[in-house]
Amino acid sequence: MHIHPHICIFANPHITTMSQLHQVALTYIKNIGPTLAKSLVSYFGSAEEVFNAPKVKWMKVPGIGEKTVELMDMGSALEKAAEELKFIEKNNIDVIFYTDSRYPKRLKSCNDSPALLYAKGSMNLNSQRIISIVGTRNATDYGKQLCRQLVEELKPYNVLVISGLALGIDVAAHKECVKHNVPTVGVLGHGLDRMYPSQNRSTAEKMLENGGLLSEYPSGTIPDRENFPQRNRIVAGIADATIVIEASIKGGALITAEIANSYNRDVFAFPGRIGDDYSEGCNFLIRNNKAALLTGAADLAYCLGWEKIDSSKQIIEQLVLPIDLSTDERLIFDILQQHKMPLAIDDISIKTSMATSKLAMNLLNMEMQGYIRSLPGKTYALVQ
Repeated sequence: MHIHPHICIFANPHITTMSQLHQVALTYIKNIGPTLAKSLVSYFGSAEEVFNAPKVKWMKVPGIGEKTVELMDMGSALEKAAEELKFIEKNNIDVIFYTDSRYPKRLKSCNDSPALLYAKGSMNLNSQRIISIVGTRNATDYGKQLCRQLVEELKPYNVLVISGLALGIDVAAHKECVKHNVPTVGVLGHGLDRMYPSQNRSTAEKMLENGGLLSEYPSGTIPDRENFPQRNRIVAGIADATIVIEASIKGGALITAEIANSYNRDVFAFPGRIGDDYSEGCNFLIRNNKAALLTGAADLAYCLGWEKIDSSKQIIEQLVLPIDLSTDERLIFDILQQHKMPLAIDDISIKTSMATSKLAMNLLNMEMQGYIRSLPGKTYALVQ
């Protein structure tokens, strides 16, 4: 094992294991982004082995060229990582590498996800239900009211709310979560040694009690303009669905929605009044089928198949309801009940030997009565 002579290794095994030093150092190597970093770890087996391997072996990794290897300064990367570990230990920050079981699984499935995340607070990034709320920095009273309504309605669903802790809709959503004790995490476009904008500092501190702050950037990283689109991919990738509340046609919220769509995640938008600047983006998303229209948490819960925490009453009602089904509808119901996963309309047609036109009519009738729900890709599942 080759250790740079000036590097100090700390005694605390949770903060400064050798592997963690190398994991952090990997992010400091010039011209090695998250995708190449993950390729290197996959090829060599661990971050530590990446640093122990002779440079000639690096050339065998797809995407690594001679120029990249020439520019590498492993000693400098390790020195910077050692300094960062001092900051991490001093400020009680958690380092989550992409091979860690605590790394958000939804985000891990995105090919451009960060190799490493810095976290502060008490958060479960693999909560059963996670949504992102995004919107304009110039929130109107209408947008803030929608935030209040949505977060209040979401409380019974045990949801983790993600946003970017920017001015406007982001901080309004975080504040409502703090008020209603809904876990919330702010994803930052800079290091955890600062707060931008500074007026959100008090909200950020309150968020640490039930949620916290997350960033892919080490300390010393300033809030450069290009960091925020990068930040948006985390906001989109970490959640089951992204909700847009007020957005102009050129706003960053639309970029986040576009990224969420590229990850095949659900996107929802609240409609706004025609002609309002900060409703244009939402109306554009809905009009172009890039987002489903949202009027409240009930719409979201229905589309995502969520139940409230206390759902004993709902379950009893569901056990009684199916007696009203027709023979064809009962057949569809039984088939969907047998399969734990949603079924495509073609599969249901084959299993029921029912013509597609007749099946579509029965499915629509069952959906209107609240027995089933339609999901993306023309698939159907029972309402749980």
